[in-house]
Amino acid sequence: MTVFSLRSRVAGAGHRLLIATAFLAVIGAAHAEITASDASAETHDTAIETRNKAIVRDAFEKWRGGTYVFAALLAPDVVWTIHGSGPVAGTYRSQSDFVERASRPLTSRLATPVVPEVRGIYAVGDTVLIRFDGSATTTSGAPYRNQFLWVFRMKDGLVIEAEAFLDLVAYQQVVENNEPRAQ
Repeated sequence: MTVFSLRSRVAGAGHRLLIATAFLAVIGAAHAEITASDASAETHDTAIETRNKAIVRDAFEKWRGGTYVFAALLAPDVVWTIHGSGPVAGTYRSQSDFVERASRPLTSRLATPVVPEVRGIYAVGDTVLIRFDGSATTTSGAPYRNQFLWVFRMKDGLVIEAEAFLDLVAYQQVVENNEPRAQ
C-alpha cells in the first residue's frame, strides 16, 4: 500500500466520520428538544396529532373500501410534491393540477383502483406520515405494485402540503406500457 493510498483512505474515513457526526448532532438535538419539552412526548400524541392521524386513518380505510377520498382530504389549493426523477416528479399547486397531471396518467391505465395497505401512520405536530403499499391491475392485465411514503402537513382537517416518495420507475412503466381506459 502506498502512502498516497493510505492518505486517501484516512481522508475518506475522516469525511465519513464528519458526516456521521453531523447527522448524530442533528438527530440528538431534535431528540433532546422533543424529550426535554415533555417526558411523555414519545409515547403520547397531542390532541392535534391524534385528530390528524384519525382523519388520515379514516380516509385510508375508506379508500381501501373503494371510496374516492381525495376531494375531501386535500385542500383545493394543496401543494403536492413528488420527489425523484422522471416525468411526473415535481410540484403541483392545486388539487386539480395534481389529479390531472400526476394521478390521472396512472389511474387511467389501471383496470382496478389502487388498494392501499397501510404499514404505519405517524404524527408530529401538524405533520402526518403514511407508509403504505399500493396494488392494482393495469389495463393490460399486469399487476402494479408500489411502496409509498406520503408526508402531509395538515390544517383544519385538510392536507395543505404533501410530499410523496415512491418508485417512479414502476409508475412510469404503467403509463408507458398500458392504454388508458375509455372515459
